[in-house]
Amino acid sequence: MARATAIRKKPATRKTGASGTIRTFRSAINHLNTAVNFERTPRAAEAAGGYTLGRMQRLLKALDHPERSFKSVHIVGSKGKGSTVAMLEGMLRNCGMRVGVYTSPHILTVRERITVGGKQISEGMFVKLMNMVACAATKPRVGDPTYFELLTAIAFLHFSNEEVDVAVVEAGLGGRLDATNVLKPEAIGVTSISIDHTLQLGTTLESIATEKAGVFKSGVPISCSPQRPSVERVLRRAASEANSVMRITGRDVGFSSRFESTRGIGPHTRICVTTPTSHFEHVHAPLPGDHQALNCALALGVLDTLKSRGLPVDDHKAVDGLSNVRLAGRMEIVSDAPRVMVDGAHNAASIDALVHAIGQNVPYDSMVIIFGCQKDKDFIGMLNRIRFGADKVIFTSTGSPRSMDPVELGAAFAEMSPKMHQVAESLEDAMSIARRAVTRDDLICITGSFYLVGHAKRLFAK
Repeated sequence: MARATAIRKKPATRKTGASGTIRTFRSAINHLNTAVNFERTPRAAEAAGGYTLGRMQRLLKALDHPERSFKSVHIVGSKGKGSTVAMLEGMLRNCGMRVGVYTSPHILTVRERITVGGKQISEGMFVKLMNMVACAATKPRVGDPTYFELLTAIAFLHFSNEEVDVAVVEAGLGGRLDATNVLKPEAIGVTSISIDHTLQLGTTLESIATEKAGVFKSGVPISCSPQRPSVERVLRRAASEANSVMRITGRDVGFSSRFESTRGIGPHTRICVTTPTSHFEHVHAPLPGDHQALNCALALGVLDTLKSRGLPVDDHKAVDGLSNVRLAGRMEIVSDAPRVMVDGAHNAASIDALVHAIGQNVPYDSMVIIFGCQKDKDFIGMLNRIRFGADKVIFTSTGSPRSMDPVELGAAFAEMSPKMHQVAESLEDAMSIARRAVTRDDLICITGSFYLVGHAKRLFAK
């Protein structure tokens, strides 16, 4: 397969930039943290001139358009994007391709967001590329790139320099005005759409779907997870307007699933997926939960599109690649005594899927949920789902400046459920309470925010 050669042809156009002012990984992170970060302060968009693609387009032009030198896949949606990216990457890599991945948010280090061949970008390369991007940002009329725009530019530079065969790129917030929407991908994948990021995307499913569909491009095939009827109508209309073919799992792509438990594997789901060119039978979905079975089917649908677009996909090798897929921060066990699971579910639909997946796949006597979330989240929706799964809830801070007050969370929960709950000022205090409340066969689940998951992983790493 021919690889992009833009970097090799014109190396002189790639300036080392920033005159060496960013010399260490810590200084690179400090520089990154000076930029406006909509992930931490959503209302900062108003002060920064709003959400727009203009800054990103001008920044990439100053960098000689690295995003045009590699093939890509664009994944959008409300939940399941990271899982779909991980499964697609595992299949493509097992087919012998050099695969770049760009995801968000990170849990422990920002380097998690940018990988090639399964390896995180090195600290040294991050520093080098940050210098280049910082230099480009000083060019006339580029403007002041945001945190996410800087990272996206670094990712695209890294993929270009590493000459990846394909990059699997997860959209950040929304889609239409997301910094990743400068790509002209080979395929687009749409995961389940639900209420999330209402401040940026709107308060209805239809408005959110419209923003997600803003990544649709003329002639680019779209694979889509099952959606609610109102969302499906929005997406089909947008696909038609973009002159693109959209295939929905279970409608335009054959799909069936079966939950089973075997001695060798334990509880798991097997799926069958029939695409225009392939028939995948009894594929073991590598991540637990019915929602992950649908994400796996979506990844297989995107894989089929890439095969039709000329990428060297071998169906058997691709399916074998699923066996190596792991995903940090999603139903991840971080301690065995006591049993502690962390999961980054941060909207009502994700919490619902998590509670269902735990009940289906994880044996336990009782479950204590340690919960914290950010102020801009649908905490009422999440609490409503938690009350059906938890035997006891401990509310705490996420450790972020935008954390919801755990006392307020407890008060809201008390109005909707008589179940026992407590409030802890910190995760450490919450764990102290939980340890006293559980026995060997119980489960502690820490969820509600990736910030909280990151805090938990650091805590247990000690």
